[in-house]
Amino acid sequence: MPVLIALLLLAACGTATAPPPSPGVPTSGMVVATGRTPDGRFVLLSKSGEKILSVFDGAVSDETAGTWLWPPIVDSHVHLAFHPVGKELAAHGVGAVVDLGAPEGTLRTTAPLTIIASGPMITRANGYPLSSWGANGYGIECGDRACVIATIDRLAAAGARVIKLPLDTDGLTDDLVAPAVEHAHGKGLKVVVHALTNEAALRAASAGVDLLAHTPLEPLTEATVTAWRGRAVISTLAAFGGSRSAIDNLRRLRAAGVTILYGTDLGNLRVDGPSAQEMKLLSDAGLDEAAITAAMTTAPIAYWGLPLTLAAGDEATLLILDGDPRKGAYELVRPRAVIHRGQVQ
Repeated sequence: MPVLIALLLLAACGTATAPPPSPGVPTSGMVVATGRTPDGRFVLLSKSGEKILSVFDGAVSDETAGTWLWPPIVDSHVHLAFHPVGKELAAHGVGAVVDLGAPEGTLRTTAPLTIIASGPMITRANGYPLSSWGANGYGIECGDRACVIATIDRLAAAGARVIKLPLDTDGLTDDLVAPAVEHAHGKGLKVVVHALTNEAALRAASAGVDLLAHTPLEPLTEATVTAWRGRAVISTLAAFGGSRSAIDNLRRLRAAGVTILYGTDLGNLRVDGPSAQEMKLLSDAGLDEAAITAAMTTAPIAYWGLPLTLAAGDEATLLILDGDPRKGAYELVRPRAVIHRGQVQ
């Protein structure tokens, strides 16, 4: 029997060499995967459905000693309304995405993978993105504080878990940014900004924004880089051609203590799975293999609070790899198998 089948099979078949389960844990009808995880060696038992049932320490067999079980990839910037490839993403090991711009009605839709969504951006009258690619509901116009507050309340009630604000020259006006951030934070929502210029990025930091939707394209001043310390940036380097200034900005932001989250801007960048091009550009920005792997998996899972850590009770979604991705990040894009919600892809 191939190693893959030996790793993932119904325990009732009796063909896998696996340590016994912890006391009181039934085995019939469960998927068994044995290997190393980010926290060391253990045996993972999951329901054939969606949840991990039990995790416990156990010796890894000789057959599976070189196998790694890893949390799934998270793409922290997509537009599925433009490029509806949720099934393809799931099949390629992307377990969750952050959708940062779509019409309000999409907040009530479901997809075959976990989605954290912002819905439309809150912008000025005929501002970005309404003035360009997002004319059909990708933005909501607000010209006063009452509109901003009411819009955040409505989006949150519809299922938004993050609020997106455009802050370049044709985005939300300065006087409304801080009230938007304050109200969103009061509802437990993060705020992400589209800010490609140094001036917009600095204004965002001053207003208390949580993360940048893109690595800014314009060279950042030291003051702006420092202002972002302790916050986060979504990479999206490939979507803008991997410019030298953006790569250097990402390098400097990381050095200053900014959390790097892998993101493709899917929809504007046409990909149906993890982007090897984005990974290469992350490397150009100074991220080593372990840092690239973290930016694609463990860092966004922690940042967004996703139940994908391979702990008991988590969603049964993971990658089965032939090597430690912290020593070779490309292991993430060539998995031996993908388990998505308890199903082998």
